Amino acid sequence: MFKWQLDRPLAVFDIEATGINPRADRIIELSIVKLLPPKGTQEVKTFVINPGIPIPPESTAIHGITDADVAGKPLFKDLAADIYRFLEGCDLAGYNIIRFDIPMLIEEFLRASINFSMEGRRMVDAQRIYHKREPRDLKAALQHYCGELFLEGHRAEADALATVRVLEGQFTRYPDLPRTMNELDKYCDLRDPSWVDRDGKLRWVNGEIAINFGKKRGERVSELARNDPNFLKWILKSDFASDTKAIITKVLEGKKINPIGTGMADQLAVLKDPDAE
Repeated sequence: MFKWQLDRPLAVFDIEATGINPRADRIIELSIVKLLPPKGTQEVKTFVINPGIPIPPESTAIHGITDADVAGKPLFKDLAADIYRFLEGCDLAGYNIIRFDIPMLIEEFLRASINFSMEGRRMVDAQRIYHKREPRDLKAALQHYCGELFLEGHRAEADALATVRVLEGQFTRYPDLPRTMNELDKYCDLRDPSWVDRDGKLRWVNGEIAINFGKKRGERVSELARNDPNFLKWILKSDFASDTKAIITKVLEGKKINPIGTGMADQLAVLKDPDAE
């Protein structure tokens, strides 16, 4: 019997990439296990992607994917529409997706001129559950919860399917674990509710956006736009996430941005606030 409640499809996904920096690195393999309500019937799709840049040897040493494996494969932008459609209407799940897979996927979609918004999507991160209960990695999690050895690690489909097994094992092991996606989303949310962007470089302070890093920490961006716009322009030219830059751009354009929700699913919704236009 399926062990948690789905009221819409849940996409459990895993990414292998050229590295761990969402802005600099690229996806080379993406596998999605879509669980369909009410019983969790599975649909699996795996995409092998040409990243358009060399795969570093240290990354190949982890997942085993070489430049030769992706030669002649489509670029992400050529697959983006199909991937977007497959994920449309889905909540998201995975292992360490909050810190890695979701930021990587959002950045790839943005490079393909597609806004993959988290607005309205709920998330469950098996790593977040695991680290709250038994801090270890996916291999240990599979053995701990399912009594299975994990011999095919670090390929996207194997990792995604293993994550489904770990989630099932976690629901068996912890009868007090939330069962609904709304509760699981809150349980797995790592974000400080005051953050404006997903990396926490900007935060809400008394209803206004303030810088949350470096020497300018605590200064309101509205005042910086008037008195030190070069600092905000520096953010736009530097290695910051796309949503951070989009917010700064709106501030420099004099557009109003209002505080909204506090969950991870709200991280991009602020950019779609009708009052911001």
